[in-house]
Amino acid sequence: MCGIIAVLSRRATREVPGERIILDGLDQAIAATAEPRAAAAAVAAVDALLRGVPGVVALAHNHSLVSEITTRLAVLDDAVDALDHDLEEGHYSVADTERLSADAIVWRDGLWALRHDRLRTAQEVAALAGRDAPAAALAGYLAVQQALSAIDRLEVRGRDSAGLNLFVYNHDLDLGDPTIDKLIAQRHDPMYQSQSVDVDDGVLSFVYKAAAEIGELGDNTAALRAAIATDDLLRRALRGATARVSVLGHTRWASVGIISEPNTHPLNSDELERSPVDATFPYVVAALNGDVDNHADLRVASGLRLHHQITTDAKVIPTLVSRQVASGVSTSEAFRRTVSSFEGSVAIGAISASEPDTLMVALRGSGQAGFVHRVRGRLLYRRERTLWGGGRDRSVSPARRRERWRDRRPSGRTSR
Repeated sequence: MCGIIAVLSRRATREVPGERIILDGLDQAIAATAEPRAAAAAVAAVDALLRGVPGVVALAHNHSLVSEITTRLAVLDDAVDALDHDLEEGHYSVADTERLSADAIVWRDGLWALRHDRLRTAQEVAALAGRDAPAAALAGYLAVQQALSAIDRLEVRGRDSAGLNLFVYNHDLDLGDPTIDKLIAQRHDPMYQSQSVDVDDGVLSFVYKAAAEIGELGDNTAALRAAIATDDLLRRALRGATARVSVLGHTRWASVGIISEPNTHPLNSDELERSPVDATFPYVVAALNGDVDNHADLRVASGLRLHHQITTDAKVIPTLVSRQVASGVSTSEAFRRTVSSFEGSVAIGAISASEPDTLMVALRGSGQAGFVHRVRGRLLYRRERTLWGGGRDRSVSPARRRERWRDRRPSGRTSR
């Protein structure tokens, strides 16, 4: 079993919330603690303000604001704890217990979201982006953080390796600068291992991978985070005011091909006898769940010239799509034809550098699923619906959080 995550982003249209409106919202919640529904609504309003890129920009590296928020959250925690105690002691009628229990759940859910989704996400993005990162960079690293957070949860489906591919476009790097050109050339790797960099028609492709036969949950994303956070070239590319990023990620349970960085998904369309910047063949990356049962036959029939250390069946996806486009068809038609040639059960995500804001997805055969959500200016695609909070920019789902807060109805009554 494996897992795929993809994040496509667009520029934020909401303004960055000011400190005063954020803190006033929490003060309003504190003032309303005698009315749990009003307090929960005030907390939810602040949570909405801090979602997405505007929230991250407001919070990242703003230690004084985070401290003020944390102090207010502690006061609200105490208030809802007191409400829980009164409910457990049976201080209310049955009807009021029903109503207040429901309000307490919503209240706690909002507090949890602020502390563990908004504050934690901003902290993780700030760690990736570094000090003094502009808004465009924070937006790019938010997409990366969302993908890493999803992989953390998708690892239950497989964790012998994990990888992220980033297409950075509309950046302001001068690719004709000899220094930049040398940095990119030094990082080109025909085996497409971690921290490889390619460029196609001005679009930069960065890949980060981790592979190990033995490890623990979280090891792979920790390695990916460390590599991304220390990549100066990526940081320079994302600092441009118009820079945008598309992310394709994967966590793998190896079935075809050994556990290694060359076999870790995503894979690119490079072949041994073709330059990655050959304009005739577009640069494509792809990730696979399932197995392409006839991948060996397709390699032979198409005469693919692949590096001998890349033995995963996923490699045929980007190479065949690239070849189809080179034959004169559109990228989407090339993807459709490629998937139609496969035997077996597959779920696929792919992106072409020629269209970095377009994600191609496919399901074929039984036992596969994929879910697409539009969230606060981002398009999210991933393998499991329950591993993302209903499509919201959260680290875990509300259902998982609410498992902590048991129904408080009097004994003998049933919950809805």
